[in-house]
Formats: sequence, C-alpha cells, structure tokens
Amino acid sequence: MFERRKIENPWEGKIEPFKIIGNVYFVGTFQASAHIIDTGDGLIFIDPGYSNTLYLIVDGIYKLGFKPTDIKYIINTHWHGDHTEATAALRDLSGAKTLLGKDDVEKAKKHFIPDILVGDGYTLTLGNTTVEFMETPGHTKGTISFFFNTVENGKIYRVGMFGGAGANTMQKERFDFEGCREAYRNSLHRLMKEKVDVFIGNHTWNNDTFNKAKVLKETGVNLFIDDKLFIKFLTFCESRLDEVIKADSN
Repeated sequence: MFERRKIENPWEGKIEPFKIIGNVYFVGTFQASAHIIDTGDGLIFIDPGYSNTLYLIVDGIYKLGFKPTDIKYIINTHWHGDHTEATAALRDLSGAKTLLGKDDVEKAKKHFIPDILVGDGYTLTLGNTTVEFMETPGHTKGTISFFFNTVENGKIYRVGMFGGAGANTMQKERFDFEGCREAYRNSLHRLMKEKVDVFIGNHTWNNDTFNKAKVLKETGVNLFIDDKLFIKFLTFCESRLDEVIKADSN
C-alpha cells in the first residue's frame, strides 16, 4: 500500500475508467487521480489533473457513458498543478463552476481563477449528493478535504478524501507557508475523527487504486469498501511527517 512509481510519458499513466461504488467513478490517471460523482442532475468532477493527461480524462468520461457538458462543478483539492493544470480547459469544455479552498486562490491563479471559494462547513448539493467540506491546511494553505454519502445495493456508505496528503511540502526548503507542519498534523487529527467507509485518494498510491480496481474487475470483490483504511492512511501520513522533521533536524 501507498506505493508510487515514476511516469515518464503521460500515456504511461492511463488507467481504464471504472465505477468504484454507487455513483462514484475513477476516471484517471495513475499520476494524479480524477473522480466523478454522478448526482443524477449532473456530474461533480474532482481534480482534473495535469494538462498533458486531459485527453485521457476526456476519453474516460465518454467511456463511462457521460460527456464533458454533463459536468456542473469541478472540485480542486489544492492549487498544485498536478491537480489543477487542466482545470481551465475542462471548465471551457463543460461550462462547469470551479471550487477551491479560499486560502489557495493567489497561488492557483497561474492555472485558473475559481468561481466558488470553500471553507470549513461549506456544502455543495447537486441532485442526490451533498458534499461536506473541511479545511485541512498543511500540504498547501488552502487544501480542502470532503465527505459525501453514496448508496450501493441499498446500503449507505460514507466516502471521504484527504485533499492534500503529500509530505514533500513538509520539507523546510519546500514549505507552502510558515507553520505548515503544525497545520498538517492538526488536519490529520481532525480527519481522524471522521468515519469513512470508502477512502478515495487524489493520487492512486494513497489507496492503492490500481490494484483494487484490478481485483474488482476480475473477482467482483470491492476492496475500496474498508472502514479502517482512511485512519490507516492518516496514521501513515503522520509517521511520515515525523520522519521528515527528524531528517531535517539531523
């Protein structure tokens, strides 16, 4: 779990789109995850990713039976280009409104200007889905995480995403803002109080998307349903933070 590999060319990160559970879909790619929520009244899209993989994303949207103009909202978990480079182009294709954490606006301007600013307690309702947002600064100052319910075979599952788990900006020379380490740890502790049945990552190595998808396709067993994985990942993130702090102090 939590394993990553280097991608040299964008097409090497292609993953066939698939339904994770209920109304939640993975639409690519290995290097920067993108997800769709089908609300019945349009799509909510999560993290468009790199510009050079947008063609894979659009292809995946069509393969799932949707089209770009079905997208009504685009959630951006934080300002980094691996999640937002393609946001402006996807907005142009779809006409969707874009969302971003309120404290990431200035740094996001190189990629796009958001339509809606998100903070603690903000909710977005479209069709059968209400997304609840939480400010989780650390990786960036304006990182947002979110939760929503989905239904599979008559059972309700709570889906959650930690919007910025990367430890790279915990290194002294790469701080996004002063106090980021303390904010990151506090965000982890806040998130640990949340119940999550299905953890989706904004990178595939957060929740081992690739291998879980393979098992789901070949056996029908849905390993994405795991109410312990979110806490396990957050605990891993905190131990990794401790390792970075220790390395910087040596």
